[in-house]
This record gives sequence, structure tokens and C-alpha cells, in this order.
Amino acid sequence: MPVWTLLIPAISSLLDKIIPDPTARANAKLALMQAENAAALQQLQLDVQAAQMQSDIDKQEAASSNLFIAGWRPFIGWVCGAAFAYHFIFQPLITYIMAACGHTFALPTFDMQELSTVLMGMLGLGGLRTIEKINDANK
Repeated sequence: MPVWTLLIPAISSLLDKIIPDPTARANAKLALMQAENAAALQQLQLDVQAAQMQSDIDKQEAASSNLFIAGWRPFIGWVCGAAFAYHFIFQPLITYIMAACGHTFALPTFDMQELSTVLMGMLGLGGLRTIEKINDANK
């Protein structure tokens, strides 16, 4: 959003002080609100345009037969899946078995918050792709 839109509340209260005529003041506030809405619409249009451009790039990447271009998303998915399986299934199981056998030492750990951020982003994108497939967006 343009910086001047942050000044709209201050400008609106200033209009109350400088424009004594209620009709003229209401017209000035209306013009101010229209300018604010126009700026918000312009920002929304830019956001939609950026999302469409990213979507076009994603389509080109996915259509590529080169493993290093089209294969990075499945790779990240498998890495995240393996890390989640280790963290929630294998690490506790191994720790339990080691404790039952009388051995205690720390297994490697990693930052689940960062992994969750990556995985949730991928799941969100995957969910959007599923919706596209259900709606047959490829036609």
C-alpha cells in the first residue's frame, strides 16, 4: 500500500477542523475514501498479477522433463516426509528400544518449527493444486 494511505485517519480528522461546511466536509471525506479504495484495489490487482506470474512459472517448471527443474518439489516433499517420520515415529521408538536395552545416548534432533513451515507451505500449495485438478482447471 502507498505510504500516504497511512495518513488517511489524520487527514480525515484534519478535515473536520479546516472545513466548516458539513456538506463540503462530507464530500472531502468521500473523495478521501474513494482514493483509499482505489489504492487498495490497485494493490489487490498487483497482488493478483504477481500470483498469476508465479503460477505461470510453476506450470513451466512442472512441465519440464529435466529432473533438476521439475524434481525439486517432490524431493523436498520426500525429505520433509522422511524428517517427520524420523521425528515422530523412529526417534521415539529407537529411544525406547535403547532405554529398554540399557543404553542411553542422545539421538540427533532438528528444528521442527522450520521444517513445519516448509511442509505446511508445500501442503498448502498441494491443496491448491488438488482443487485445480478437481475443478479441471487444465482445460
